[in-house]
Amino acid sequence: MPLDPVDLSAALIRCPSVTPEEGGALILLQTTLEDAGFDCVRIDRNGTPNLFARWGDKGASKTLGFNGHTDVVPVGDAEAWTHAPFGGEISDGILWGRGATDMKTGVAAFVAAACDYATQNRPKDTAIIITITGDEEGDATDGTTALLDYMVEAGEAMSDCIVGEPTCPNTMGEMMKIGRRGSITGYFTARGVQGHVAYPSQTHNPVPVLARLMAELSAHTLDQGTKHFDPSNLEVTTFDVGNPATNVVPAQAKATVNIRFNDAHSGASLCDWMRAKAARMAEETGIDIDVTFQISGESFLTPPGRFVDLVAGAVEEVTGQKPVLSTTGGTSDARFIKNHCPVVEFGLVGKTMHKVDEHVEIQHIEDLKRVYSCLIRDYFA
Repeated sequence: MPLDPVDLSAALIRCPSVTPEEGGALILLQTTLEDAGFDCVRIDRNGTPNLFARWGDKGASKTLGFNGHTDVVPVGDAEAWTHAPFGGEISDGILWGRGATDMKTGVAAFVAAACDYATQNRPKDTAIIITITGDEEGDATDGTTALLDYMVEAGEAMSDCIVGEPTCPNTMGEMMKIGRRGSITGYFTARGVQGHVAYPSQTHNPVPVLARLMAELSAHTLDQGTKHFDPSNLEVTTFDVGNPATNVVPAQAKATVNIRFNDAHSGASLCDWMRAKAARMAEETGIDIDVTFQISGESFLTPPGRFVDLVAGAVEEVTGQKPVLSTTGGTSDARFIKNHCPVVEFGLVGKTMHKVDEHVEIQHIEDLKRVYSCLIRDYFA
């Protein structure tokens, strides 16, 4: 009997798995997958819950991977919700609850599709690997990366992988992701000499110097975009002095920038550029400027080809829409998987993710399972 992705979605929503809590979600999935013939292993690391599952031959020449997460962001004010955040309630063709969009339904859809295929077929040099983490919404240091580390150690490998994150802006089937821009955060601290504003000769104000540096960084055009990517953009996200007194020149000022960058750059090249700009400003003004960086992920692209075509074809077959091949949006765990194998993303309409009253249409969940089922069928044809 086919596995109902709506029932599984609702059951997963009832698991209160706010990062890093497992909440029973991976236990439920492990039982479901094992009942369909998958071999499952928990790959928990540093308190982060993770699940690895494989059906079929280890080392098969064709191994299709699915990746997702069961952790969710906090609900915020639970009283503001129309339906209980962890109730998994269905009303008027809508499933309500935290994770309804991002992304317990995506996980339920590909698990249901994979279980149906596994119970109806025998492996012939083929395999399906499912990796699910409880740490995508958090620091993501011991989630999908831990699963990939385990796979290397255990000799497991995916030929291609699809991540079930929500990818459609407004209508089901309109967009899939074939890459993502990289993300880097720069933390700047400018240090001067504190003193009374009435005696400027005895002070050295870091505020206008840091403001000038931020203005120069913001005004710089990083690029005009590339074949598959929008232009890179730098945004100043914080500027902090922490000085409550109006008659005191502060000793230091801090600012933060974030760059979302395309394949015209690397994290290292952008670090070098910002570091050089800060050093030049410090030399010109005599204000010490320290800068540190955090690279959350490099840009990546899965070029159009067989796998991209298979996913796009499955989407069009089910939804009637030919999906746009996009690289927009923030980061996802695909940034880790791209070092292992070609990876694309396709999932639901994401308009309510992380919001109060997160919800999804029941029909969309059913359609998503059909897309994944078509992909599995065509991948192993």
